[in-house]
Amino acid sequence: MARKRNFSAGPATLPEAVLNRAAAEMTNFKDSGMSVMELSHRSALYESIHDEVKSRLSRLLSLPADREVLLLQGGASLQFAMVPMNLLEPEDRASYLITGSWAKKAYKEAQFFGHPEILASTEAEGFRRIPSFSVEDVPKAARYLYLCTNNTIYGTRIAPETIPEVGVPLVADMSSNILSEPYDMRHFDLVFAGAQKNLGPAGLTVVILKKGLLRKASGALPAILDYRTHMEKGSLYNTPPTYAIYICNLVLAWIEEMGGLDAVAERNRDKVQMLYDCIDESDLFFNDRAREDRSRTNVVFTTGDADIDRAFVDGAAERGLINLKGHRSVGGMRASLYNAMEPEGVAELVTYMKEFEVRNGR
Repeated sequence: MARKRNFSAGPATLPEAVLNRAAAEMTNFKDSGMSVMELSHRSALYESIHDEVKSRLSRLLSLPADREVLLLQGGASLQFAMVPMNLLEPEDRASYLITGSWAKKAYKEAQFFGHPEILASTEAEGFRRIPSFSVEDVPKAARYLYLCTNNTIYGTRIAPETIPEVGVPLVADMSSNILSEPYDMRHFDLVFAGAQKNLGPAGLTVVILKKGLLRKASGALPAILDYRTHMEKGSLYNTPPTYAIYICNLVLAWIEEMGGLDAVAERNRDKVQMLYDCIDESDLFFNDRAREDRSRTNVVFTTGDADIDRAFVDGAAERGLINLKGHRSVGGMRASLYNAMEPEGVAELVTYMKEFEVRNGR
């Protein structure tokens, strides 16, 4: 059976070259006679993979020398709690920019550990745009400002050129658009990303932390939830998700072979422009997000008629274009165009949309 065009928001499509390489090495990695899944995480062979992931991420993201890369578990949802747990004392304030469901969940988790405050929110508008705020609105006493750079459910993004200089540490959830385009990582003091979008399979969570950011004394937290533990142990305090890290290493190598982040960003711009042009020229489909805030990785659109939307998704699946149904909280359609989605897949989607409109147009 031919591979499907998988537009899922996550776990997401992976590069076919990566899957083929992993298949070839499945039972015998580098003449070890074992799969990577069977390697001891203390072995030199595995540690070479582990270290390569850190060095490749540092190169691709142009990380400053004072940043530590951690390879953890628990997904972004655990980071919603680990961030305030590690950065806030009970009396501390933190500012949260509420751009969607995930930022809202992070804000709720922070309430257990300090005094988070909502800086700005567009929830009343259905999160159709990124909230605007003045730098002066950020309390100088805030331990950090928290934001999510891309919103998978609502199809909006904070563009790299609009990342604010706010005078307090900046924390970012970059789960769905890390490595999709260059961001100046000097702006961020802590970044985290679940792997299942652009980095690899579910199970791995990458945390990038500025050394010296942590406030709480060592030992004030359970060891497994203390960033210092993982920094001191090189992310090998406990058994890491070794196979997910191995796949991540292959994905990062694939990005390097493509020409790095600038080449990936250009390809992604072309892909998403193809789809937005189709939507904007259509009399059937529409996207009502603020144009300047439109996501480049998660394109949401609808016909405004739930029955027609359902017919579109069903017809797409028959053509091998799968997982186009929008998130249950918003409906409509969503096409996730992560790095591994080939331009040909987007072109096939656009062709289907045009044909569907001819048959179902108003």
